[in-house]
Amino acid sequence: CGTAGAALGPLLAAWIVLPEGQPGLAWFSVAGLLALFFLLNVARWYAHHLAGRPHTHSPSAGLHPQLSRPTVILCLAVLVALIFSKYFYLASLSSYYTFYLISKFHVSVARAQIYLFLFLGSAAAGTLIGGPLGDRVGRKYVIWASILGVLPFTLMLPYANLFWTSILTVVIGLILSSAFSAILVYGQELLPGNIGLISGVFFGLAFGMGGIGAAVLGKVADTTSIDFVYKLCSYLPAIGLLTALLPDIDSPRVRRTRDVTVDLETGAYSSQP
Repeated sequence: CGTAGAALGPLLAAWIVLPEGQPGLAWFSVAGLLALFFLLNVARWYAHHLAGRPHTHSPSAGLHPQLSRPTVILCLAVLVALIFSKYFYLASLSSYYTFYLISKFHVSVARAQIYLFLFLGSAAAGTLIGGPLGDRVGRKYVIWASILGVLPFTLMLPYANLFWTSILTVVIGLILSSAFSAILVYGQELLPGNIGLISGVFFGLAFGMGGIGAAVLGKVADTTSIDFVYKLCSYLPAIGLLTALLPDIDSPRVRRTRDVTVDLETGAYSSQP
């Protein structure tokens, strides 16, 4: 939902902020107050809900039972590299896509915001799709497809016209954003007793990489050009080749989803070899 809300930002900027100016921003403060009131009620409900549940101990901290410590460390390093690749590239689009369209295709600011909305909307959809898809086919395969699979489209983007630029960015957002949920769950499976730690570190890295990427790419754009930034960033998804170093550690639930079939007439289960 947060990603979908962020996707609406460019539309609101084009429809409210650009024509109304700073007074139009006052309407967003009203929406913020309503959201605050809603979240306070959700927090009270959640606290009451937790109080009524029996306390359960979290699983003991440890590594994945099938992997050695050096292998787990290597896998975590690969996942960090993949997060770097994903969020540096996303920073180039979410932060500078509007300037790229205005500079290269001479579109208006309002029209550029609509193109940015299309990209962010596809990124929100990809985030929602990535989780269930990882449950169905396995985390590693989703990571393969989303990080490395987007490479042909990123390589084409700097040389496309306006129509194909809009199409390619939608495809890139949809595919690339499906990776994070798979990366997060894969990391949690590496350290099953440290789910909170992995979640905090990976989310922190994601936001941190995005911020650092925006600053670094802005400096590169000032030194060279915005077009050079997109040509440079088009190679970042090639880091997805590191996915080959990740072992296949699908959870039993994922393996059952993929290997067990059900006869709809008799209700009998059968397993594939």
